[in-house]
Amino acid sequence: MSKDIPGLYGSLVFNDKVMRQKLPKDMYKALRKTIENGTHLELDVANSVAVAMKEWAVENGATHFTHWFQPMTGFTAEKHDSFISPTSAGEVLMEFSGKELVKGEPDASSFPSGGLRATFEARGYTAWDPTSPAFIKDGTLYIPTAFCSYSGEALDKKTPLLRSMEALNKSAVRMLHLLGNTSVTSVSTTVGPEQEYFLVDKELYNQRRDLIFCGRTLIGAPAPKGQEMEDHYFGSLKPRVAAYMHDLDEELWKLGIPAKTKHNEVAPAQHELAPIFDTTNIAVDHNQLTMEVMKQVANKHGLVCLLHEKPFEGINGSGKHNNWSMSTNTGVNLLDPGKTPAENIQFLVFLMAVIKAVDDYADMMRVSAAGAGNDHRLGGNEAPPAIVSIFLGDELTAILHSIEGDSYFDGKEGMILETGASVLPHFMKDTTDRNRTSPFAFTGNKFEFRMLGSSASVATPNITLNTAVAEALDQFYEELKDYAPEDIEKGVHDLIKRAIKKHKKVIFNGNGYSPEWVEEAKRRGLPNLASTPEALKAFIADKNVDLFIKHHIFTKEELFSRYEILLENYVKTIGIEVKTMKEMLTKDFLPSVMAYSDEIVQSALAKKELLPSISTKTEEALVCKLSDAYTSITEGLEKLDAAAAAADAKTDMYDCAMAYHDSVLAEMDELRQTADAIETKIPDEVLPYPTYDQLLFSVV
Repeated sequence: MSKDIPGLYGSLVFNDKVMRQKLPKDMYKALRKTIENGTHLELDVANSVAVAMKEWAVENGATHFTHWFQPMTGFTAEKHDSFISPTSAGEVLMEFSGKELVKGEPDASSFPSGGLRATFEARGYTAWDPTSPAFIKDGTLYIPTAFCSYSGEALDKKTPLLRSMEALNKSAVRMLHLLGNTSVTSVSTTVGPEQEYFLVDKELYNQRRDLIFCGRTLIGAPAPKGQEMEDHYFGSLKPRVAAYMHDLDEELWKLGIPAKTKHNEVAPAQHELAPIFDTTNIAVDHNQLTMEVMKQVANKHGLVCLLHEKPFEGINGSGKHNNWSMSTNTGVNLLDPGKTPAENIQFLVFLMAVIKAVDDYADMMRVSAAGAGNDHRLGGNEAPPAIVSIFLGDELTAILHSIEGDSYFDGKEGMILETGASVLPHFMKDTTDRNRTSPFAFTGNKFEFRMLGSSASVATPNITLNTAVAEALDQFYEELKDYAPEDIEKGVHDLIKRAIKKHKKVIFNGNGYSPEWVEEAKRRGLPNLASTPEALKAFIADKNVDLFIKHHIFTKEELFSRYEILLENYVKTIGIEVKTMKEMLTKDFLPSVMAYSDEIVQSALAKKELLPSISTKTEEALVCKLSDAYTSITEGLEKLDAAAAAADAKTDMYDCAMAYHDSVLAEMDELRQTADAIETKIPDEVLPYPTYDQLLFSVV
């Protein structure tokens, strides 16, 4: 790796340093004003930026530009145009205008719109997001943009995210001013999304239809060794993995992505990358880019990066931890308790606003993590349950309890960690432990939302969280606005006391994996939306529709369109898995079962002919097992066909999704059990695909 890491970092990003160098001073100031204050960008400024951006891009080897956006496909989209402009002399100029910078026109009818746009209504626009810096990748200048229809509806994830950031900023600043902190002019949310993933050998991957088409294995018996020895987590990196991570860091750093931490995760072949915090819309862009770069770098190393939530049955799947906080333009983290959190009324107000937001909109928090892939891991002893609760830790819970009971909080500032070994250094330990079973945990000065799946965009949970907290702050503001400045502290105390009594049911510091918690959560009235179709209903619940409309995040039409898109995506995902499973079993697995059965029969016949007195009971028993499995799988495929056909016959998309969840997945699970059981009887060289043993332990 290059020794000049500071010189490498951001070298392919049109960042503030480059803008300062390339732009005239007045144009630079105008652009900074737009970025910092959200003021309108004039065309002359856009033209100046476009010229500077093009010159810088060409200097760094770029020949094309693209408006990079995040449609409702779950992936990013891009259309590449070259900088060349032909002249009458038969030559070309390298040109790029302000108009081309600020606006693009992709075909909106070819992306999911959930009924917002008809097929013949094709026009859509991409609009430059100047707050997220442009970058160069593979010889193309990438310009982060929002994507909307001709009539102004948001067709992407960035537009509502930016709206939610503005809503929270407005509500938070107003609350801070009420509390006497008038020096603050803006509040931004920050996010650091940790990313889990698997690495498998590319040659083996290419032999598995299920991994190619679905991102997860649909059949496959467990390897003799899984994660039970707990030796992979934080273990030494295999040379091939270390080389991949080495190159991945370098590529991410060039793009200004602050990749910080890398390590082995719990499951074999599973790993994690964690970045440093960034402003939410930039962090979302960076995470989408990270997932793309992870796959590209893996390909160069003869590997494939799997981002599915559950690529392998029987071992931990992959999640994405969304570390979220709020910071002022004066550099204060509003979720930092300080040394005396019990006396920090600013912290307590914002903490209580988050608790209220998560309790009031727990169903929407669950929706924000919903997806066909994530359903395979939520609720297992590897991921939080589908029940949304908050872990605060002992100290903050005790503080809130003392406020509720009007008692004095006698907290200790910290304790020395005693290891019992005098050679080891002594240091102050944190005032509370961590809880990895909690879906929404306070971790010192931020909240970690742990439900999100590894392949998902982090835009949706942050849209939900920003908007819900903005609403909580607005309600608190209405309760406090009539207090005189000298009485505001008492008003805050009374407000928090009322809020604790109403919302403490969402606070749970115990084991979220335990069955007892499921029963306790039910008693508390917390929603348990176990599957994606169940969860998605919450998207169009009246209270949630009202929330997003009130804060101008979505129109009613935009909300219902997303509901339809998410349901349709769920159905399509499982539909592809059904077709893939049928192909694997019919074209690959069953012929192998039959071929091996014939081989055993021929071997037994040859043995009988050579030595008539020798018993062939073992061979006969194995052939019977193979034959029974063949029959069972054939019948199971017919049941699967019938279940899928019945689901597809549903005219309502929600009913269709529920049928896929309740019936189709059940038939797939039964088929898998039969195939996996008989796979263990068949030699590896006869099987038509690589086994779990090979997939999970071949990268060394």
